[in-house]
Amino acid sequence: MSADVRSTDPELAELLDLELKRQSQTLALIPSENHVSAAVLAASGSVLTNKYSEGYAGRRYYEGQQIIDRIETLAVDRAKALFGVDHANVQPYSGSPANLAIYLAFLEPGDTVMGMALPMGGHLTHGWNVSITGKFFRSVQYVVERETGLVDFEKVRELALKERPKLIFCGGTAIPRTIDFAAFRSIADEVGAILVADIAHIAGLIAGGAHPSPVSYVDVVSTTTHKTLRGPRGAMLMAKTEHARKIDSAVFPGLQGGPHNHTTAAIAVALHEALQPSFKDYAHQIVANAKALADTLLAEGFDLVTGGTDNHLILIDLTNKEIPGKAAAKALDKAGLVANYNTVPYDPRRPFDPSGLRIGTPAVTTRGLREPEMRMIGRWMSQGVEAAKARDDTRLGQIRDEVQELAGTFPLPGA
Repeated sequence: MSADVRSTDPELAELLDLELKRQSQTLALIPSENHVSAAVLAASGSVLTNKYSEGYAGRRYYEGQQIIDRIETLAVDRAKALFGVDHANVQPYSGSPANLAIYLAFLEPGDTVMGMALPMGGHLTHGWNVSITGKFFRSVQYVVERETGLVDFEKVRELALKERPKLIFCGGTAIPRTIDFAAFRSIADEVGAILVADIAHIAGLIAGGAHPSPVSYVDVVSTTTHKTLRGPRGAMLMAKTEHARKIDSAVFPGLQGGPHNHTTAAIAVALHEALQPSFKDYAHQIVANAKALADTLLAEGFDLVTGGTDNHLILIDLTNKEIPGKAAAKALDKAGLVANYNTVPYDPRRPFDPSGLRIGTPAVTTRGLREPEMRMIGRWMSQGVEAAKARDDTRLGQIRDEVQELAGTFPLPGA
């Protein structure tokens, strides 16, 4: 940590030290979390936070943009190269505003949008009723099959033909299997809809060749820049040339003012890292680790939605373990295994106290853990759940000590 923080604000410095210690001594299993490199951290905390830059490169409303324009152009060019897209916008502040910009670009209030229902693994901004996207637009939701946890595309097609959405989202936040972009493209073509792939969770896997790319199938790609892409907390929109002007106008001036230039620079760094050959190894190791962890959990008697995983994410239904997801997540946190409780498809429990756990492997893979460590984690999770049921905090503390010992051999990058 900077000596300036310690001398200026020792209270905050102490909290930052405690968070660094927490991250170092625990294992982050939340699939939307990761650990960025020292270079990404440095760019995020650079002097670029001082500069205001409404507009786009070459078309700004303030002067002094000579360097900022080059930085944003660098990020855009790297995004285009990494994902093979015609156009990229790196200015969205985060994933939800990025998705809202898509609505602004293509829809009028009251138009119909179709996305995966939130309890089935979709995202709030795909038209769920508590989101602005479900309040200002007419939303219809497709689901997964109760028996398999998978999408039945014939049923999606029937829903689309009945409701005639102008825009269809594919992707979500709790989907453990490969997304069939071609099937969604066929449905979108049949009803004349704009097709959007929200790849926020799997962008790094796509960049590293560990998941099929949607680029040749969809009109717009939306993604955050953290999660598996291992960058700062930001977002990007990528599109075909014919949609570029609409997307850019929706982001600015439609929804935002000046971009966060320090985040843009950090995105550029993360994209540069993702363009290196080693990132392909990283992306494939994420999937290998997730499969090894899933296999261990299955052997320990856990019920996994869809029976396993194809990507970085595992969704656990704890019903057969006779413990709610929230209680399990809090117990595992005591044991140094940081997960999040999550609804499962057709969950009979409330969203704030659901039946499931959502875990993933991006962060632990970044730290260098591989299949042998995944099997250790799976066994610790099983022991932690049983300790939680028995209210055995002593055992949770013992697991935490074991987790801390392992974590100490895999230091955080950039720490």
